Amino acid sequence: MEYRFKIILIGPGAVGKTSILMRFIHNKFSKSYKMTIGVDFLNKELKIDDGIARLTIWDVAGQKRFRFMRKNFYSGAAGALLVFDLTRENTFQEVIRRWYPEMTQFLDKDVPFILIGNKVDLIEEIGSVTDSENAKKFAKSKGSFYIETSAKTGQNVEDAFMELTRRIADQAS
Repeated sequence: MEYRFKIILIGPGAVGKTSILMRFIHNKFSKSYKMTIGVDFLNKELKIDDGIARLTIWDVAGQKRFRFMRKNFYSGAAGALLVFDLTRENTFQEVIRRWYPEMTQFLDKDVPFILIGNKVDLIEEIGSVTDSENAKKFAKSKGSFYIETSAKTGQNVEDAFMELTRRIADQAS
């Protein structure tokens, strides 16, 4: 079976959305990415249980000044990766207060999403700022799944995309 899915990568600015995408697509990490202006997108094929999923992944700008454009980027998305920065608690609060409501405003309520706490590699030197239990509870309360990633090391990045893709495929079947 062959699937074609549009996935959006959303969340506050500077939480590592572009880094996650670059790690997933090219298995590379750079310390210096330019701020996403509007949206960028890349494609990747994933082998899943019963076939192939051809993903078009949209990396949506997180800065407030791009908010007026964003609703257009949600159209046709089959799933979302909702990202925050584990080292900045305010980004998790922003996900709860602004990004999740925005996502549910523009996407069907049943569209699968995965909540990602990124930059787990920095926890050792900075210390845990965001309570992982709160993130798990929030995701679970919305029928979702929470995972912690590191775009720098690659930890759990592919797992996050695989989990979301499987959930979308299950729903499409």
